[in-house]
Amino acid sequence: MKTDLTDTTASKINKALVKARRAIGTPAVGMVLTLVIVTDEENAYDALKAAGDASREHPSRTLVVIKRVSRSPRDRTQSRLDAEVRVGADAGTGETVVLRLHGEVVDHAQSVVLPLLLPDAPVVVWWPVNAPLDPANDPLGALAQRRVTDTYACEQPVKELAARADAYTPGDTDLSWTRITPWRSMLAAALDQIACQVQGVEVEGEELNPSCELLAMWLADRLDVPVRRTRSAGPGLTAVRMDTDCGPIVLDRADGSLATLAIQGQPKRAVALKRRDTAELIAEELRRLDPDDTYASALRYGVERLKQENGGDAPAKGERNSGEREAVPAPVESVAKGPAAEATAEAPVKKAAAK
Repeated sequence: MKTDLTDTTASKINKALVKARRAIGTPAVGMVLTLVIVTDEENAYDALKAAGDASREHPSRTLVVIKRVSRSPRDRTQSRLDAEVRVGADAGTGETVVLRLHGEVVDHAQSVVLPLLLPDAPVVVWWPVNAPLDPANDPLGALAQRRVTDTYACEQPVKELAARADAYTPGDTDLSWTRITPWRSMLAAALDQIACQVQGVEVEGEELNPSCELLAMWLADRLDVPVRRTRSAGPGLTAVRMDTDCGPIVLDRADGSLATLAIQGQPKRAVALKRRDTAELIAEELRRLDPDDTYASALRYGVERLKQENGGDAPAKGERNSGEREAVPAPVESVAKGPAAEATAEAPVKKAAAK
């Protein structure tokens, strides 16, 4: 059931939700959270579709906030709120409200969203594109226990990681981090099978791919070994090679779907490691609403190394290093050691692979 409301208020939207639920005989008690999606008109359809698919696992009230920027100065003074209320088959397993904000109300989106939140339920805010540099201090982000961004959607995705680390607040997360969950699980399981020490790692993937950089940061943080970042044609992450005192461990995925795990002394194994769509990523993020300490540790590790290599000064929010080499992102430099650096750098203390 779909209801269109023009020049409306939050109170009228709540009444429309109650009326729609009664009309189709659907109670609201089955919803477990409120998902707020902040996007533009161009990306609203894809984000709403992903949220609808994820609602099959996490029934929720989905509020889509679309800020309509007026071109005419006269239109900017005319505040208006239009809404589209969807309940039943049109909204997956929950409820959906599409909010289009016009004029001055664009600057007060939190006042529109607050009355529509489910009572006594967690709130998650997701920015598919154009996320703020400091999500926790954003007026909408301040309402949420969990804030989801996607650095892959930024113009300079890898460089954006430095700003994300600088503004990190417990509850922040990134879909670029979520994309590497299967890789992290597979690599940890491979190290559990043999008793060895890792001496060096190579991460291979697309250039300017934040997921590749985050995986390199995580490996360097957890293993305390040199991590070399190499580039390939993709798609996405293509391979991770770990040099150990028991022989190499290689996880290679050339086609973006099926990977091969090779461990010294064992037969090669084919493992499913497909590239997941946005609905699967959002569903994973909604499974846990507590702070992701592992993500925070990996992110801060990369920025700390960046500070060391730039004389103690990391890029401030929105700033970029003018002395960076072309096509070499800052976070790559923060965790990667090239051949020359490896020859002169002090050898790090090796941690046990079980870490």
